[in-house]
Amino acid sequence: MSEEYEDIILDDLPDDELVEQMFDDLYDGLREEVVEGTEILLKRGWSPDKVLNEALVGGMNIVGIDFRDGILFVPEVLKAANAMKGGMEILRPLLAETGAETIGKIVIGTVKGDIHDIGKNLVSMMLEGAGFEVIDIGINVPVEKYLEAIEAHKPDILGMSALLTTTMPYMKVVIDTMKEQGIRDDYIVLVGGAPLNEEFGEAIGACAYCRDAAVAVDVAKDLVLKRRAAA
Repeated sequence: MSEEYEDIILDDLPDDELVEQMFDDLYDGLREEVVEGTEILLKRGWSPDKVLNEALVGGMNIVGIDFRDGILFVPEVLKAANAMKGGMEILRPLLAETGAETIGKIVIGTVKGDIHDIGKNLVSMMLEGAGFEVIDIGINVPVEKYLEAIEAHKPDILGMSALLTTTMPYMKVVIDTMKEQGIRDDYIVLVGGAPLNEEFGEAIGACAYCRDAAVAVDVAKDLVLKRRAAA
């Protein structure tokens, strides 16, 4: 960190420059600075949803684009997402009070038999960074737990992750069970993980296969907006 950087006093910056600085701080994964910037904007009378959309989501969009383009890699994105989380911890209760609209809601988990979670965590953080409400139900998730979560939370999207070829077929178990119960069409189903591909996603009846976290955000936004427009 340069001396010049350390000399920046966030409280002295006008709003537009403070937001730009928060973009930089998010990009660099500086959690304390992002938290401070969030608090300053709220103190200046910004609404929680304005801080979320213009400062945090705006900053994470830049991270998402550079991740997609191969300029940033998983460790940097996890740092940025952790910094974003710091700001979100302040905003979440305030957003709940104001009843602010999120883009959509997603229940996400790694399927039964699979305990890998880095990819799932990255997708969760990027989705939260894009303005989604994320309910992460963890790893090694059986079909019953997926069904309980979608019943309890009524999300727009169900997301399933797998990193092992042996656990991939379990995604079909979940989708087939949803079909049997007559609820498959009520939800957008997204799947992802290293061994998957588009053909597999189609074969098991998912709405889309998401190659990585940046794609997942774009696809989730697109499908939620389309579904709402059609409703």
